Amino acid sequence: MPRETFDDQIGELQDDLLAMGDLVDKAIERSIQSLANRDLELAQQIVNEDALINQALRDLEERCLVLIATQQPLASDLRIIIAVSSIAIELERMGDYAKGIAKITLMIGDQPPLKPLIDVPRMAEKGRQLLHQQLDAFIRRDPDSARRLGAEDDEVDALYDQVYRELMFFMVQDPKTITRATHLLWVAHNLERIADRTTNIGERVVFLVTGQVEELNL
Repeated sequence: MPRETFDDQIGELQDDLLAMGDLVDKAIERSIQSLANRDLELAQQIVNEDALINQALRDLEERCLVLIATQQPLASDLRIIIAVSSIAIELERMGDYAKGIAKITLMIGDQPPLKPLIDVPRMAEKGRQLLHQQLDAFIRRDPDSARRLGAEDDEVDALYDQVYRELMFFMVQDPKTITRATHLLWVAHNLERIADRTTNIGERVVFLVTGQVEELNL
């Protein structure tokens, strides 16, 4: 295969990875909307559409394997292909977390909110921001940005700790709130894990460019 054609296929892989990232980003955004608005129809739609994210992962993995098996890529090319496959796996897991939030919304149903949603949407927005920026760092092959963004995961961890403390206070003060508080804790946990997955993407960016394995945000 001519080098130009191979480069085109690598470019298509990256474009489809970004498209998958867009699906995940929208799923996260809409999952929080469904929770805040008690929109059970939207929540069910998010659950159903997770199949699109799963299919995107399968398609990317298959194409990566075909390229490896048929084109005997150089080491630098192989790192790109492996990075695409690995990042796609991270995105699929993030989609699962968004689906999990939608399922929690379905479980909550029309129960009255325990407290105004303030820090939970902030966690979601920060996680989405980190996702955008890490994917951009991947496209730009920018390990410095990936490292810096990995450290910003601490902001999400701090918000999670705050949500945890507040909800524990509710449960201690009034045991009748335990079920509703637990549901919100599950939501916050999923958002914290989403942010952790963006750090994993950053680690892939660093490896892609440097060939070195680094753990970000220890």
